[in-house]
Amino acid sequence: MSSKTPLTYKDAGVDIHAGNALVDQIKPAVKRTSRPEVMGGLGGFGGLFHLGQKYQDPVLVSGTDGVGTKLLLAQTHQRLDTLGIDLVAMCVNDILVCGAEPLFFLDYFACGQLNVDEAARVIQGIAQGCEQAGCALIGGETAEMPGMYAPGEFDLAGFAVGAVERAALIGGEHIGIGDHLIGLASTGPHSNGYSLIRRIIERAPDDIHQTVGEQSILDALLAPTQIYVNLIQSLLAAHPQAIHGMAHITGGGLTENIIRVVPEKMGIVLDVDAWTMPPVFEWLQTQGSLAPEEMRQTFNQGIGYVLICAPDKSDEILHAVKNASDIGAHLIGEVVAQTGPSRVSYSDE
Repeated sequence: MSSKTPLTYKDAGVDIHAGNALVDQIKPAVKRTSRPEVMGGLGGFGGLFHLGQKYQDPVLVSGTDGVGTKLLLAQTHQRLDTLGIDLVAMCVNDILVCGAEPLFFLDYFACGQLNVDEAARVIQGIAQGCEQAGCALIGGETAEMPGMYAPGEFDLAGFAVGAVERAALIGGEHIGIGDHLIGLASTGPHSNGYSLIRRIIERAPDDIHQTVGEQSILDALLAPTQIYVNLIQSLLAAHPQAIHGMAHITGGGLTENIIRVVPEKMGIVLDVDAWTMPPVFEWLQTQGSLAPEEMRQTFNQGIGYVLICAPDKSDEILHAVKNASDIGAHLIGEVVAQTGPSRVSYSDE
């Protein structure tokens, strides 16, 4: 008979009761995201969603992402309430590029030791993001892993699934030379470039509480990522043939993302004077002594999403954006013939 003191899972650092308490706390927020197609409730082994008869020939589109090291900046300053919006935005904006309507979302919250109140703040933000995107939060996982994460640390990942009629799928094959590019305003750096941003903050840590424009630098850096779903879905419904391609401006910035949807033998020219870079990006460039090409391939520089459209429809679409939302929109460039690999060039080069 062993004389050793009996151990429990809680002794090892995992509190199952805390996990149950978290589920109870987030249920009201999750319920607000429900759609008629959702089957069952929170807590099952799998989330159930019935497509029904809404789609005749559906293509499912999926995407997964995190919020990168923006998480560390938010944790340092205990600004956790909008991280969930960032998480949802990064996933649903990606699948939106194909023309897909986001249907449902799942999250993964991993930590060393579960703090129920902090986790609830994050997941309530996820639910808020799902409400903005019109998708249901149908499940998730809370993983408590002592030894993998230090006390107080956590990480986030998300997974979104959407659907689009096969005939309405947007893949960029209809993009043509002369097409116009419409840039939709970002709310800040969104969730990209934060490893560089944190290095810049180390150079000027006291600056983050200074005001740039109408907000502090810290507020500008932690502003939640814009969710473009409602606006884009309304534009696609009203102008189904006019929008030939779309790009979500994430890691790689303007330089790397737009070109991903452009066919061979075509390139992009962007007019750098077409929009004003928000003050927070000017601060980053100055404090980091960043070259223009570094800015362009790291940050969105104030443009979070790009539409590529028929040139005779660009004014109409710009007008529709301004009527339908408070998201800024600018005509920022055009598609040109390109010899060699497709690339983005800038009017000041």
